Amino acid sequence: MAIAAVPAYLGRDFESASPGLRFGMYLPLWGEDRRTGERLWETRDRKYEVRGQERVERQLPHENKTDALRQALELNPSDAAAMRALLARQGFLALPLAAAGRLRIVEAQAVAPFTTGLGNEHPLENGFAFLNPYGLPYLPGSGVKGVLRQAARELASGDWGETQGWDTAAIEALFGRTCDDEDGLQRGALTCWDVIPQLEGETLQVEIMTPHQSHYLQGSETPHDSGSPNPISFLTVPPRSRFVFHLQCDLPFLARIAPELARDGRWAAMLDAALAHAFAWLGFGAKTAVGYGAMEIDRAARLRREQQQQVLEQTRAEALRREAQATMSPEDRAWDEARPVIERFQAAFDKARTAAFNPGGPFAAERAAFMREAAGWSEPRSRQAAGELLERTATKAWGRPSNKERWQELQALIAALKGAGA
Repeated sequence: MAIAAVPAYLGRDFESASPGLRFGMYLPLWGEDRRTGERLWETRDRKYEVRGQERVERQLPHENKTDALRQALELNPSDAAAMRALLARQGFLALPLAAAGRLRIVEAQAVAPFTTGLGNEHPLENGFAFLNPYGLPYLPGSGVKGVLRQAARELASGDWGETQGWDTAAIEALFGRTCDDEDGLQRGALTCWDVIPQLEGETLQVEIMTPHQSHYLQGSETPHDSGSPNPISFLTVPPRSRFVFHLQCDLPFLARIAPELARDGRWAAMLDAALAHAFAWLGFGAKTAVGYGAMEIDRAARLRREQQQQVLEQTRAEALRREAQATMSPEDRAWDEARPVIERFQAAFDKARTAAFNPGGPFAAERAAFMREAAGWSEPRSRQAAGELLERTATKAWGRPSNKERWQELQALIAALKGAGA
């Protein structure tokens, strides 16, 4: 039975450990001789079976790699809650920066498996990047910045049609200059946050790569097609997982070194173009040359975020209006409450005038509702404005109520609103 290479007092039940620990320190990979119980310290067990026509007992190896990886895949409830909490924490930190125009948030969805950190040392030959100290999968911000820089370089080259404003100066301003540049080091204005993926099905998955030319690549033989394939397992984030990118810009610094990029959110539009290019052509993480790491904009999530932002702005505006109303006189407060109603009815009237007049259409019901509300107002400015607006809706050129009683009711209300006021 395979075990992890840990002291015996830790036991063998590591289900509550994070995926990073289950894939690393607590990976139950090391085998034993199933007859003698001898610990082999290899990635396979030694088992014995009676086989063949002679029914002779044979010694057979049993690989532990696949079974060990399966135990590291699923997130336990605390892991899943931690990943959601980390993303929520990023969201709270992003709110003031986004409101100040210093942060770009882009939500994406993986359309192919994503993997990173394959070069990390591991007994299974391929490692995986986990965020310490949480032991959860992530895409490092440095990796995001590297992909965006390459996307910006490709756009600046002009080989992809529209450059979207990218050139060498813009790349240096946002991404900085490296030690390879002739002008020396310079930090850039852009900071890319780590990305915490929200896993589809709350589990990782195992992919297989199968080198067919190891006899040539790692040996001394010439390439041929009769080599023995060597399947190698590695961890990936499954397709349809959600990735939220946070791209922060140091606007004061950018305004000093490249003021044209800091104006009117131009830097954000250019990063959107670089991200779109990266999603379509580059990918994120490892093995992008064979299709891994491909992503697309999560348009449903973007729409939800825009709607949430609108609700947030409306809530803030309403809170400010209530604070202002607290210091107003009763007359000013009544006018402040009536004004949005008048403006909404004005917008409905402007919209209705662009179409053919329909006496029994939706606008007739909207006018009737506005008449009932305006009739109860007592503040003079509100009544005057409502009367003038209703009078504009009752012209013969545009249309008036076809019912005689309703026409007379409208005329009487207009006269009352524009007359004595209260």
